[in-house]
Amino acid sequence: MTTWTELKFGGRTFSSEVRKLGDMKEVVLDKRFLASANMDMELYYMFRDVSKNEEDKKRIKERELRYDITIIPPNTLGAEFVKTAGHYHPLLPGSQMTYPEMYEVLEGEAHYLLQRREEERGREKITDVMVVKAKEGDKVIIPANYGHVTINPSKTTLKMANWVARAFSSIYGPIEVKGGAAYFELTNGEFIKNENYGAVPDIRFLKPEDTWIKQIKLNNEVAMYELLREPEKLQFLI
Repeated sequence: MTTWTELKFGGRTFSSEVRKLGDMKEVVLDKRFLASANMDMELYYMFRDVSKNEEDKKRIKERELRYDITIIPPNTLGAEFVKTAGHYHPLLPGSQMTYPEMYEVLEGEAHYLLQRREEERGREKITDVMVVKAKEGDKVIIPANYGHVTINPSKTTLKMANWVARAFSSIYGPIEVKGGAAYFELTNGEFIKNENYGAVPDIRFLKPEDTWIKQIKLNNEVAMYELLREPEKLQFLI
């Protein structure tokens, strides 16, 4: 399997942070697979705070944003497709809304599993679950108050980018404690419920453009990185 320790972007070179199987074994469905799997298996590669040049780097930082690229080679975790560990975002200061995020598929295919988490009488409740199937060029907005997992359901490498506020750290604990997201996508394409959640809603399947914010005119012809030249379209992230 190809490893991605470095990424060249706009003439600059970036080093990856590697997510190994052992880092996220708690969120894998297939425990029989885990019993014999190599915990050092590299699952995906994260390149944080990427920019094409020093001028862009300064501009991104001034706007309190971060542009990342994640590469997920094709793989399986026993019964399910390879995926990210999954996380939530913290609340915006002085708000009951969490930070949103924007993704773009650069190459390959992605299934974004989104779940809305609320507190009811001090207990967690999942009130909505969505799956967005995206291909090269598609952009997907993760709305406020949703956690998310990215799945690579194909036999090709998934490369995706994201814009996000640089002011926060992702929250992995709630999904890890539950042993994964509310649903697992099996290698036969079936989605099955994670029994650790109890009752969860049925999945709503959306198109990427269904997640867009109407006031922000997006299209799939302009690469998401170039929104740096239209900063008003990224303002909602911070």
